[in-house]
Amino acid sequence: MNTFIKQTLAVALAIFSSTAAMGQETGSENGSTKSKLQELMAKPWVQELQSRIKLHGYAQAGYTLSHKDGQNTNTFDLKRVLFWAEARITDRWSFLFMHDFSSVVQEFYTDFRITRNKALTIRVGQFKNGLSLENPLSPTSMEAVDVYSEAVTFLTGCGSDPLLGVQYGRDLGLSLFGETNNGKFRYELDVMNGQGINKKDGNNFKDFIGRLEYRPVVGLNIVATGQIGRGHAIATSLYNPTITVGQDYKRHRWSAGADYRSKAFNLHGEVLQGWDGPAKSWGAYVTGAVPLARFGTPELGKRLEMVASYDFFNFNTDLGMDQHKAIAGLQYWFYKKCRLQVQYVYRSAYTKEGTFVHGANHGLQCQLQVRFN
Repeated sequence: MNTFIKQTLAVALAIFSSTAAMGQETGSENGSTKSKLQELMAKPWVQELQSRIKLHGYAQAGYTLSHKDGQNTNTFDLKRVLFWAEARITDRWSFLFMHDFSSVVQEFYTDFRITRNKALTIRVGQFKNGLSLENPLSPTSMEAVDVYSEAVTFLTGCGSDPLLGVQYGRDLGLSLFGETNNGKFRYELDVMNGQGINKKDGNNFKDFIGRLEYRPVVGLNIVATGQIGRGHAIATSLYNPTITVGQDYKRHRWSAGADYRSKAFNLHGEVLQGWDGPAKSWGAYVTGAVPLARFGTPELGKRLEMVASYDFFNFNTDLGMDQHKAIAGLQYWFYKKCRLQVQYVYRSAYTKEGTFVHGANHGLQCQLQVRFN
């Protein structure tokens, strides 16, 4: 599918730039038109254009049945429909554009590799920030239908923090990153607006995010990240009642975690902490998957896996807003990066006084994922 789309795009660009020549063929027989297209595709500059463009896309849709406050609700939902294109301008210079058709434009940036090796690359534009182990990872590789843990979702700006709003863990800014020692060490330094996607900065402060990765053995990745910044509140928050709309406030974070992936099992976990003004929050999670059966040739990637996760997050340690979430389920990879997921989810959130923060609930989540690249 990817090759076909690339060829189609290359042909479209070629036709656009050769309108006069192609115009002479209007009304010709189908065989003649096909022959002309084949000749066009054989041209070296068209093949060069095709080789420099990579297209990717995926869709995640499903069904959710939940029980909360004594009532059942159910709905079909379309979570994500993403398409992105990478254009390699030179061997060192590239550009990427990503759009979510169920939401908004997600990413657009350009990369330039400064060194001959992978030691230093600069990125400018809108992209995922480097905070936490999970945030830079694609939802298509995450075990949970809910994707990221509550701590990652809240602290990186993926969506549950009302002060920042839904930003999908992305921001506008500049990044320096690279790797050394044959990929064993990787680093990243981001300078971001701190306001989120498709927005100008709400204040004159920039957020600084650092990320270090160490891969001592094959399959194991140890990650530490940190952020120093200032937020600009776009709404009030139950979790930070002293911060008002339009107020600038301290927004610091740190995390430490590890990810291990092998044929026998996948497992990753992390501890995270953050400060939003005077309020401190922290959380931890562990998530894993174990193959139960494999089918067909390894190239197809067909397998059935058991998935489990435990996730804890305290939104405000002074108020004692604890949330516990447990997930158990199965996922069937029926073709490479395509899968069907079925998971049971239980979530509870209480204050120190034992009252609900936003109510306990549990339910069943089903999701179909289709991806090409």
